[in-house]
Amino acid sequence: MKDNFSRTVAYYPGCSVEGTAKEFDESTREIFRVLNVALREIPDWNCCGSTPSHIYDPLLSAAISGRNLAIAERMGFYEVMTPCPGCLKALKGSIEVFNNPLKRKDLLNILDMPFYGRIKAVSVVQFLVEDVGIEEIERCVLFPLEGITIVPYYGCLLTRPPKSAQFDDPEQPTSLDRILEAIGATVPHFPFKTECCGATYGVVRKDIVGRLTGRILEMALDLGADAIAVACPLCQQNLDLRQEQIERYRGRSFKISVPYITQLIGLSFGIDPKKLGWHRLAADPQKLLTRFDKLSKKRPTEPPTIR
Repeated sequence: MKDNFSRTVAYYPGCSVEGTAKEFDESTREIFRVLNVALREIPDWNCCGSTPSHIYDPLLSAAISGRNLAIAERMGFYEVMTPCPGCLKALKGSIEVFNNPLKRKDLLNILDMPFYGRIKAVSVVQFLVEDVGIEEIERCVLFPLEGITIVPYYGCLLTRPPKSAQFDDPEQPTSLDRILEAIGATVPHFPFKTECCGATYGVVRKDIVGRLTGRILEMALDLGADAIAVACPLCQQNLDLRQEQIERYRGRSFKISVPYITQLIGLSFGIDPKKLGWHRLAADPQKLLTRFDKLSKKRPTEPPTIR
C-alpha cells in the first residue's frame, strides 16, 4: 500500500532512545507523522560506538558508524536523521574519515561493504529547521504554548564543533529558540544555552555535574522558566534524572520540567501527552501540563490541514 507522506528520510534511532530516552523517539515519530514526513528506520542498525570506540580506535569507530550510513545509502537515501547529538557526531566522523584520501582505503577495508560517502547526517533539530521549515511547524500548531516560558538548552554537541556540525552558530545558536517561538512559547535569552552539563561525569564525578548542571538549572529558574527544552539524551539525563541529586548538592529546590523539544512541539500539535512520553520524565511535568491544559482551553483554533 502506497503511503501519502510528502517526503521520507532515513532514521537512525541510536541506543539511547531504546532506553533512557525512549520519549525522545516516541515524540519524534509522533510529530513527524503530523508534519507528513515518513521515517524509514535503518534496518539492522548497530550502535554508533559512542566515545569508547573512538578512544580505542578512531578508524574502527568510523567503520562502526559507517555501516549504518552504508545501509542507508543502499536504501537509496542521501540523508540520515538521528535524535542523538552523540550519534550524529559519530556518523559525521565516519563521513569525515571517508573524505580523507589517506584513510578512505583502510576504512573501506574494515567496513567490507559498498560505501560511497554520498550521504549527509543531520540532527532532528536541523531537519526540522532546514528540511521541514519553521513555517511548516507553525502551520501545524493547534494549541500555541502562549503564556509558557521555556529556555532552550543546546548543550555541547548539537552545533559543535562548527567544522563538523555545519549548522547554526556554535556559540549563539537560535534554531531551538525559533522552534519554540513558532509553537508560541515565551523564549528569554538564555546565557547558558551552550554551557556543558558535565556529560558522563555524572557517573564518576557527581560534584562536577552538580556544579555545572546546577548553574544551568538555577539560571533557568532565575529567568522564570516553566521548562528547559533539550535535544540531547545525555543532557536531558543530567538535567532531569539527576535533578534531585543536584538539588541536594546545591541546597536548592528546582522542580523544573526538562522535556525534549519534540515533546513540546507535540503538545502544540494537540498530540496526547502520553503518546509523547511525558509520563517518562523524572522531574514531574504535571504542573506544566496542567497549566498548558488550562491555557489551551481558552484558545480554540482550527486543526491544521494535513497535506
